[in-house]
Amino acid sequence: MEEQTTIVPFKRDETTQQAELIPGMPACPVCRSIRIQTRLYGKKVGGTIGAVAGATSGVALVLSGAEMGAVAGAAGGPVGSAIGALTGGVLAMLIGGATGCAAGAAFGEVIDDNVLDKYLCTDCGYTFGNKPI
Repeated sequence: MEEQTTIVPFKRDETTQQAELIPGMPACPVCRSIRIQTRLYGKKVGGTIGAVAGATSGVALVLSGAEMGAVAGAAGGPVGSAIGALTGGVLAMLIGGATGCAAGAAFGEVIDDNVLDKYLCTDCGYTFGNKPI
């Protein structure tokens, strides 16, 4: 019969109450705890700003999207043309917003990694970046 092994993410040293570090897992440089939360403020703010900027620039594309939708819906007469124009305008705004959100989130992630303190220790409250002191 095979023995079943249990994977434990960390082991505690009973004498020092310190967690052994696992390669690739961040640990608090102050208290050495591995109970760490990721904050990602740059990514969240960048994604929000990018989505708003993308949707706003999508407004400029609404006219061209509406025009293409109107041409595509022309086969359905005036009602088809109006529905096509509305659909084309909405799709242009959605595509602009999604593209802006993706670009903003990518930029925010770079800011998180290189500028802001990305991690928060839930034990002592210390915040630190990718390269702790």
